[in-house]
Amino acid sequence: MNAQQGWRLEDAAVTALINARHADPFSVLGPHRTGGGVALRVIRPGAETAEAVDPASGEVLASLLRRHETGFFEGLLPSDAPYRLRFTAGPSEWQEEDAYRFPSRFGDLDRHLLAEGRHRRLYERLGAHPTSLDGVEGTHFAVWAPNATRVSVVGDFNEWDGRRHPMRQHPSIGVWDLFIPGIAQGALYKYELLGPNGEMLPLKADPLAFAAEMPPATGSVVHGLPRYDWGDQDWMETRHERQDRTAPISIYEVHLGSWRQHEDGRLLSYEEAADALIAYAGDLGFTHIELLPVSEHPFTGSWGYQPVGLFAPTRRFGAPEGFAYLVDRCHQAGIGVIVDWVPAHFPSDAHGLAHFDGTALYEHADPRQGVHRDWNTLIYNFGRREVANFLRANALFWLEQYHVDALRVDAVASMLYLDYSREAGEWVPNIHGGRENLDAVEFLRTLNVELYGDHPGAISIAEESTAWPGVSQPVGADGHSGGLGFGYKWNMGWMNDTLDYFGRDPIHRRHHQGQLTFGLIYAFSENFILPLSHDEVVHGKGSLIGRMPGDQWQKFANLRAYFGFMWTHPGKKLLFMGGEFAQPQEWNHDLPLNWDLLADPLHAGMRDLIRTLNHLYRSEPALHALDCQPEGFEWIDTADAQSSILAFQRNGRAGEPPIVIVCNFTPIVHHDYRIGLPQGGRWVERLNTDDAVYGGSGVGNGALTAEATPWNDRPHSVSLTLPPLATLVLAPER
Repeated sequence: MNAQQGWRLEDAAVTALINARHADPFSVLGPHRTGGGVALRVIRPGAETAEAVDPASGEVLASLLRRHETGFFEGLLPSDAPYRLRFTAGPSEWQEEDAYRFPSRFGDLDRHLLAEGRHRRLYERLGAHPTSLDGVEGTHFAVWAPNATRVSVVGDFNEWDGRRHPMRQHPSIGVWDLFIPGIAQGALYKYELLGPNGEMLPLKADPLAFAAEMPPATGSVVHGLPRYDWGDQDWMETRHERQDRTAPISIYEVHLGSWRQHEDGRLLSYEEAADALIAYAGDLGFTHIELLPVSEHPFTGSWGYQPVGLFAPTRRFGAPEGFAYLVDRCHQAGIGVIVDWVPAHFPSDAHGLAHFDGTALYEHADPRQGVHRDWNTLIYNFGRREVANFLRANALFWLEQYHVDALRVDAVASMLYLDYSREAGEWVPNIHGGRENLDAVEFLRTLNVELYGDHPGAISIAEESTAWPGVSQPVGADGHSGGLGFGYKWNMGWMNDTLDYFGRDPIHRRHHQGQLTFGLIYAFSENFILPLSHDEVVHGKGSLIGRMPGDQWQKFANLRAYFGFMWTHPGKKLLFMGGEFAQPQEWNHDLPLNWDLLADPLHAGMRDLIRTLNHLYRSEPALHALDCQPEGFEWIDTADAQSSILAFQRNGRAGEPPIVIVCNFTPIVHHDYRIGLPQGGRWVERLNTDDAVYGGSGVGNGALTAEATPWNDRPHSVSLTLPPLATLVLAPER
């Protein structure tokens, strides 16, 4: 301080402020009590004069001295009374509230939870929140950047000038915050940071932005938490029943940008998608819609799997409230919503999380731990409490703020193994010398404990492709043992085996029947979902129908038989869009599905079969109630591999009628083929994938009377005609 005027700032500090290099601008800007009175210091580049005026009368409370030509002003206020700032530049005059007279919104509890990495509602404190402080409207900004030496909010409102709004630092938690008066919803902003050595970093989008610019632009948009009047109370109250292991769950997986488009190529909005998609999926009997990631992502070709804005529904389809509308409408129609969620990695885009504060903050510094070479992405440091807190809070955010019913967690295998896709010497063992990522295991267990504890009825689903034990088993009572705690796991082994089998010429299938039976050895070790997902119709794999052998009729017959086998096999169901009507082209994220194909009876028949399968699956408890329990399944006959014929039985709970399934996976019709049945009486063909209504040849059986002839270790049996390349579903007549 100047010895003669103790309230005046030293020249070196003024220079640091003007150059946006001051280590603690909040300690000097705004009003501060000093020995000489209330010193007021203001930085406003471009202004020529500055005054503090009474907010009501406009009376001048203090004329401020211009200490630097760039726009630093200083003076004494007569008291702690409220004030506004009045500036002039040439003929222009304007008033502003002083951002540096407002207190922080962080309380002691927030600081405590943030420091410990246990703030489940992190999104209520970090990010940009339109709010009111001391009766003044504005936006509160807060960001975690512990190693930065200065952080400023920049945007159109301050000409992207980092000198205008440097933020307040909270060293104990590594957070910077600032309330800026007059900033309203819709304002564009980023953060300007100086790294630990004072180096200027690329402008950063807000990691907790709730909205973003339309890609490829990368700015964050002030929005705050979504404001939406929900009408889904009935769904939320019964959700736990609809997503239980005993419930029928049939999932339609959708990429919103390419499901349908306007004729001119424009994307459907969230609202438009809600109107069309819900009607379509509901008519086909799907219980859930699963959306490829909706978090904001810079590269459309990543399909959302390389997100930058984890808290922002992508702007491609409209505003955040539009996404809320889509979820709400699904619930009102009795359809659940699953969102793909990506905590395994993030892209290295300069405006994103990479090297966020000039250090490896969200990622590992060691590339052997922090870089996914397969995807050229960075790996979260799950062992850092603030990073784990960020991710867990994001998961809870989608369930809390958007009523999402389930998170399908992407690439779990890549999280669990330190040597995932790495050669010897290219990875760092854990403290026990093993390959398991202990931090990721702890993260996933804690995530699931919080998810199920805070949001009863919601579920988590793991895309996990290895034999890691207990993925969908409960976490131990201590929270650090037992399973990983997921509700369900994708059955990738079943998917690979069955796709390989059905891709073979029927003449060779007799040598590979084990690909269909092997899955039942482990079918009840986890709560499984059977996935025919987007991953199976991209990157040169072709379409589902394109992978079937034979001429056109045989291709369709094979796929119908496959779907029949899938829908009657233990496990919940998932089908990617386009598969339901056998689109022959490989999926292209830039183009809509080829809906014109439904004019062809073969394609329309495939869609109609999916509708029948879904309604059959939902109406017959034997096909879903014990999906995850061994009591729900019995083999009847697996011995006739030579003819590629399988027969099995699905059971419900006590008193629920059994279902018998017979599959003929060759194009040969078999007459008088005897199959054992669990009970006598009349049986009916509930489904025949060779029915002419689906495009089949029409070979079938109709109603049948079981004979008291023991067969296949069962007291009754029936003689069947087995259609070519078909699945039959038989049920006792009611």
